[in-house]
Amino acid sequence: MSKKKLKDFFKQSISSHIKANSGQDVSQATEAEVWAALSRAIIEHVADNWAETKKAYDKTRQEHYLSAEFLVGRSTLNNLVNLDIYDEAKDALKDLGFDLTSILEEENDAALGNGGLGRLAACFMDSSATLDMPVTGYGILYRHGLFKQVFDNGYQVETPDVWMEDDFAPVVPHRDEKQRIELATGDVYAVPYDLPITGYHTDNVNTLRLWKAEPLTPFDIHDFNAGNFQEALEEKNQAEDIWRVLYPNDTTHEGKVLRLKQQYFFASASVKDIIRRHKENHGDLRTFAEFNSLQLNDTHPVIAIPELIRLFMEEGIEFDEASEIAKATFAYTNHTVLAEALEKWDINIVKELIPNVYSVIEKIDAKFRAELAEIDAHPGKIEYMSMIHDGQVHMAWLASYVSYSINGVAQLHTDILRKDTLHDWEDIYPGKINNKTNGVTPRRWLRNTNPELSALITKLLGNEDWVKHADKLEELLPFADDKKVLKQFLDVKKIKKQQLADMVETSLGIKVDVDAQFDIMIKRLHEYKRQLLDAFYILDLYYRIKENPQEDWTPRVFFFGAKAASGYVRAKTIIKFINEIAELINNDSDVNNIIKVVFVENYNVSKAEVLFPAADLSEQISMAGKEASGTGNMKFMMNGALTIGTLDGANVEINGQVGDENMFLFGAKEEEIVEILPSYDPKVPYEKTPGLKRVVDTLIDGTFSDDNQGLFQDLYNSLMVGDWDQADQYYVLGDFASYREAKDRAAVEFNDKETWARKAWINISKSGVFSSDRTIREYVEDIWKIEETKI
Repeated sequence: MSKKKLKDFFKQSISSHIKANSGQDVSQATEAEVWAALSRAIIEHVADNWAETKKAYDKTRQEHYLSAEFLVGRSTLNNLVNLDIYDEAKDALKDLGFDLTSILEEENDAALGNGGLGRLAACFMDSSATLDMPVTGYGILYRHGLFKQVFDNGYQVETPDVWMEDDFAPVVPHRDEKQRIELATGDVYAVPYDLPITGYHTDNVNTLRLWKAEPLTPFDIHDFNAGNFQEALEEKNQAEDIWRVLYPNDTTHEGKVLRLKQQYFFASASVKDIIRRHKENHGDLRTFAEFNSLQLNDTHPVIAIPELIRLFMEEGIEFDEASEIAKATFAYTNHTVLAEALEKWDINIVKELIPNVYSVIEKIDAKFRAELAEIDAHPGKIEYMSMIHDGQVHMAWLASYVSYSINGVAQLHTDILRKDTLHDWEDIYPGKINNKTNGVTPRRWLRNTNPELSALITKLLGNEDWVKHADKLEELLPFADDKKVLKQFLDVKKIKKQQLADMVETSLGIKVDVDAQFDIMIKRLHEYKRQLLDAFYILDLYYRIKENPQEDWTPRVFFFGAKAASGYVRAKTIIKFINEIAELINNDSDVNNIIKVVFVENYNVSKAEVLFPAADLSEQISMAGKEASGTGNMKFMMNGALTIGTLDGANVEINGQVGDENMFLFGAKEEEIVEILPSYDPKVPYEKTPGLKRVVDTLIDGTFSDDNQGLFQDLYNSLMVGDWDQADQYYVLGDFASYREAKDRAAVEFNDKETWARKAWINISKSGVFSSDRTIREYVEDIWKIEETKI
């Protein structure tokens, strides 16, 4: 289609959709209505290719990616760029009297995820489509996200994330393909809504299928006519609870039941949908594993394993054969070495909610125990590794037994799985555990979020091939010694920093200096990620500046973005502590021209797209051995930020690419931590590290207020005394001196702009290996065994 015809198509389509949905002319439409019409016009534009893609995939072996999260962010700009129709859509809207940039701002972030797990899944969907791989995603169409974060007197307050109160235009319902889900609390329908996933400059259009729960009957007419209005809607409300909120608080029994109900709902619906498609296209269920692989993204979808076996048994396949098919079908991605994150369910909850599925889990458990007994495994080992023990169903063990592949998400993480977390499985099933280091899509996280840097890269390389072949970024290395190029890079960085500064001033009323070093830590709030270590450093720096105001301090702005799970009290306390520090520093005229602290409220993908390109220093400071991989570290690197971090997760592999001299390493290594912790006494660094006692004591000496709730005292106790676990279990105090030295060094080196730019440029040049395209190719070749299927 010519550019003119394409522009005319968008003008006509947008106008038609507005008339159809609002009954008025486009000239009377709101910008929100125009965005919705543009989204539907894009779907109309790709509809034929989307249908052809589904047909092509149904003929071949397919991968099905099951994930509780898909943090896709905004889709419209991504689609316009991927489809190479941005200019035509922009011109069409201009003719209609609208500005594309303003229209794109009307799209809410799709609140379908929380952190790295969901963003990884979104990157994987982008890469699979770009590589023309037959991959379909399955998840839940959450009506509300995790929550919208607001700060009230420095405390995190959770409010509903009403991102989808109006219909979400980019998804297409397929009511004819709904599935009935059987629950002891009452059956519901799972209705699929499909989000098109466009690849970069390819005709293929992949699918993210998201399930919405609906009651079997809208309401009870008899109760309603009798005046029992609440009872009449009870079935509808119970169904909507399933998809109402991402990760409902599970600190109560009711919350736990709802969590399991969510997981079973989307796992069962997805498995039934895959079985339906297989029967339609290939007939015999005994060939299921030949044509289908199901990747379990963490433990949330693991209940799909017994559900698949149960459904096969309903089709007349005996348990032993059904379980062998399952063993050839499922693959499991582990995302954590934290014991508390290896999901377990009380057997009574499973029995209460899905008794038929629990009986299958019992059969799997018995089969596993018998297999280990045959090889004379120790009874204690059999009991520990079994799916059902200590009154709980161990989902990670269920996945590890049945799946034909278990993969970690960074080399260090996988090594820890083999030698520690899953060492029993490695002993009995050697070779099953493999590594697939995470990646991020350069389309979203460089091409789209940083068009200025992308334009410079394209100019230097002579074309945009790097967008689809990120390994070509290494051809930028020779320019690391080109002063003119480094100056252009610094100019781009200043533009991106100004954009962040404008966002912060508009949203928070805080003015920041764009010539200062932008030091950014954005990730989920968890103690092991050690936002507290960063906070202690900032507070220590504040006191040092107060004591020596005449010293030549490097101006710096410290940015945070993080949500704490609503039931995670200590994480929420750390947010309050950081906000107290920000209040102190930002209002002190002696220091606020040197340093400032900004906590970005309600951190999400759209805000991340402003933060990553603006960073000078990337904070990746988790305790070594705790972070599985990280993907924020890769996005920062791709946009020319230097990493300050421990040798943890993918930091190890970043270090392997750029060397010690182009990042700032600190802290105890994973193997050292293992040796240190058994005899570690936090009072030693607390007393002996200059300045550390002073900042730790601010938790209890009245410097900051938690309104007498005891929150700061609890945080202090976790560091100095311990509770159910040892004191300072994440080695915050132990690593403080090393962290301070590295961070001080980064501040000094930042003043040499050209040397800093050279190091940043080397990071960009070496970032190609962290493209999710590379990761997907490894999954395809080593685990999924699918083939490129181009329409």
